[in-house]
Amino acid sequence: MAFSKDDVEKTLKALKARGIEAGYADNAEQARKKVSAMVSDKSTVGIGGSITVRELDLENLLLSKGCIVFWHWHGANQEEQDAIRRRAMNADYYICSSNALTVDGRLVNIDGTGNRVGSMVFGPRRAIIIVGINKLTENLDTAIERIKTEACPPNARRLNRKTPCAETGQCPDCRSPHRMCNVTAIIEGKPGSIDMDVLIVGEELGY
Repeated sequence: MAFSKDDVEKTLKALKARGIEAGYADNAEQARKKVSAMVSDKSTVGIGGSITVRELDLENLLLSKGCIVFWHWHGANQEEQDAIRRRAMNADYYICSSNALTVDGRLVNIDGTGNRVGSMVFGPRRAIIIVGINKLTENLDTAIERIKTEACPPNARRLNRKTPCAETGQCPDCRSPHRMCNVTAIIEGKPGSIDMDVLIVGEELGY
């Protein structure tokens, strides 16, 4: 389903009604400028596993502002990656995307490890969640469907996970040891101990 500017405005209003700061960027370059304005120079920033963040090249933007960045994708092994994940959870800012965003303002995410959904709601002072227009959905049912069919399969293939969805593109609710759908989180409103900003971008970004 294609979403109009009116749908985006409705979503922004719904997020704000839930206590979540929300804004809009027409394109990737505008999104980069808005994120840069949100993050203080020389602060600490954690990054969740995110193709969106990589596509926006936010890491280099943050480094140019003198920030210390914690991104577990740079870890050489599982132990090192987990150590970086824990540092990211205690950073000044946490930047990630969301697997889906409903028009009524709910953020829906499925994680394998859980560090991303955990860091979105507690730990950092401020979470900045960047959502491409392709991740906007009508409701919770379509949000879950989107994640299971459009996010998890390509992500599993990217990570070389031996899951049924990586092979077929369909989710059989597997019990594979490589299963990625281990933690499902629905953010219904601003968590009490963290500031939260959602930036919707009028371009397709990430899975």
